Amino acid sequence: MARTAAHEMFERDVASRGLGIELVRAGDGAATVRMTVTSAMVNGHDMTHGGYVFLLADTAFACACNSHGPVTVAAGADIAFLRPTRAGDVLEARAAQRAAHGRSGIYDVTVTCDGQPVAEFRGRSRELTGPAATGGAPS
Repeated sequence: MARTAAHEMFERDVASRGLGIELVRAGDGAATVRMTVTSAMVNGHDMTHGGYVFLLADTAFACACNSHGPVTVAAGADIAFLRPTRAGDVLEARAAQRAAHGRSGIYDVTVTCDGQPVAEFRGRSRELTGPAATGGAPS
């Protein structure tokens, strides 16, 4: 798959890369990312902390909505946790654009472990314009 603006954005994403998240693919409003759950990512119930599952889904969402080119950010997101995972599990998040109108979009992300759904995430995106699209104040 061709290199996209999402690849460039991901290279600057210190938070996601610092957690070991890998960009598998991005393009045409879709993206796949992968992460191995470490022992530092589990909660007091010995399960993957939901914040890390959300972060993985959010990273896939960001890569998908930025694969088109314009700088795009999250306007909101929701997640439903379906089953727990544990340290050592490899999680994969696949994001796909579901709708777009003007500068707004809706993306669905499914997080899986061993092919089984772990969480379902829906993100709402907004393309930035003006100085915000190049690092200035939002418009």
